[in-house]
Amino acid sequence: MKIKDIARIAGVSTSTVSKIINNKDAAISAETREKVLAIVRRYHYTPYAHVSSSSKTWRIGVVLRSSISFDTTLDGIIQTAQSEGYSVLVFNSYSDPQQEIKNLSGLSRQSIDGLIWEPTSPDSLNLDTSVLKNEIPRITIGPNGGDSAFLLPYREAAYKLTQELINLGHTTIGCLLAEGRRTEEFIKGFKSCLFDNNISYDAGNIFFDLNEKLLNDINQNRITGLISSHYRRALEFYQLMSSLHRKLPYSTSLVSIKNDTTEQLIYPGSTEISTYTIRNADFGSEICKKLISVIEKRNDIDSSFTQKFHLDNKGTIGKPSQHFPPKITVVGSINVDKYLAVSNLPEKGTVTKTDISSATYPGGKGLNQAVGVSRLGQRVTLIGNVGSDANADYIYQSLNRWGIDTSGIVRCPDKETGQAFIFVAPDGESIISILSGANELLSPSDIYNRSPQFANSAYCLIQSEVPLDTVEAACDVAKKHGAKTILKPSSCDYLPARLAKKVDILVPNEKELHTLVPGEVSLQNKAKILLQSGIKTIIVTRGEQGCLLIEPDFYQSFSASKQFISIDNTGACDAFISALASYLLAGLELREAIEYANYAAAFSTSREGVTPSLIDKFALESRMKSN
Repeated sequence: MKIKDIARIAGVSTSTVSKIINNKDAAISAETREKVLAIVRRYHYTPYAHVSSSSKTWRIGVVLRSSISFDTTLDGIIQTAQSEGYSVLVFNSYSDPQQEIKNLSGLSRQSIDGLIWEPTSPDSLNLDTSVLKNEIPRITIGPNGGDSAFLLPYREAAYKLTQELINLGHTTIGCLLAEGRRTEEFIKGFKSCLFDNNISYDAGNIFFDLNEKLLNDINQNRITGLISSHYRRALEFYQLMSSLHRKLPYSTSLVSIKNDTTEQLIYPGSTEISTYTIRNADFGSEICKKLISVIEKRNDIDSSFTQKFHLDNKGTIGKPSQHFPPKITVVGSINVDKYLAVSNLPEKGTVTKTDISSATYPGGKGLNQAVGVSRLGQRVTLIGNVGSDANADYIYQSLNRWGIDTSGIVRCPDKETGQAFIFVAPDGESIISILSGANELLSPSDIYNRSPQFANSAYCLIQSEVPLDTVEAACDVAKKHGAKTILKPSSCDYLPARLAKKVDILVPNEKELHTLVPGEVSLQNKAKILLQSGIKTIIVTRGEQGCLLIEPDFYQSFSASKQFISIDNTGACDAFISALASYLLAGLELREAIEYANYAAAFSTSREGVTPSLIDKFALESRMKSN
């Protein structure tokens, strides 16, 4: 292919082609110039060596300051350059000013038509190299490229990510960063969005590490949402929250930017992180088109790069927890229950053998009630302790399967998870022996430290299988958050007056009531004695005889459902309390809620084990409607 061949195809003179190729085409129309250059590109024409140094080389130089191994900016540059008939010479300065000088000097010897340059620092713009002295078109990119530099839209992305959280009601937002070329612009976008929404900027909410302060701020609800400048950093945060059994977005909302490459989650089955995708390839393509437009004296490319953002998914973004519907918080024991079916319950001085059947389930009254609430469709947080053993892993897996918030559960080092050994006779009666394990370490200070987990609670369910001073602390924190307290006085010989005043509903069985108030008076009178200590309502569960509701000026007996044959009554009261609280939260009056609770309790006795016997919302409501 020669100049005269190009001239013939284009229908112009050879001198016109020569002037265009050698950049001496000021008097030639843009239409003619583009027609000739299109033919040159199509046939990959290269001038002979004797052509002057001012002739086109059809080469573009690219000098970057840092690794681009995780984005596709360079792919966009190369693809666009090749489609326009240009080759690309690429150099990487690795943020080293001396290497940058060598790279620019190397391009001087190669002869290029234009340069895309990402300076290593603002001072780089003052470098004295021959390639920068030449009158070749160049475009600078990145934060050190001066006022006219092209920038990836990190500032805009950070602004819009922050706005996504603000639109959902977040006002305490953190910014998670990794040092790099996007950091400065990302912070500017974050700060600008806060300013535009009249939210104070706090430098303490900028995090470069997943440190203790960040975790404390999240635990104390001082940060309810987090934006991340790097997808991998967001993945690290997600994995850390998962290891702490914190569910996103319920504990914290997380949004991040992601490059236009395929980045996989650390492990399968995880929730996909809510992201904006930065189109690096499009950015590279746009700046290459702009450079070629300048080289070829066209003015058909906008001088800025813009991108419309939208969330790729909403898996880890939601309203702050205080904007969720009210929930139920449960404070109490967490055990692994070991069931032994026996022909006769153990008695003093006797040996009981079993070869009938045995089973293991997650248990403890705290866990049982949390599961019961969850199965009835209410949000629930469980607060308690587990050990550092394999049983704790079993507990966490089970609770996650039931969708229970486990952020209030803590592993106690060098301690075993609580265990319960439950002997069940053929008539459903049972005897329970408990190894408290980590449960006995749940202290008042633990409750106060986990106070944020009580936020937005309408009811707090507590059992006295943990120390009584811890029970009292739970009542105090629940009241502080506006929650009503429901106490099950299990394994409890007495009820201190100062604790009783903080209990809204007490739910003892007959034996527990007799223990709390000894003597030969009736159940009703014993309940009235407790009411005088400050308790507002007492519900005495009586097994097959139903229950008694006793208030200062009211008394009512409720019959138990007769539809079920009792196999195991171990969890009947847990089923009762979880249903009672769930339907009170749903808006039912106390007497209506008791009817639902009575049915849930009766249903639970017809199955072995506590957690497997807890009825779900659909089954309970459909059965109640059919009665």
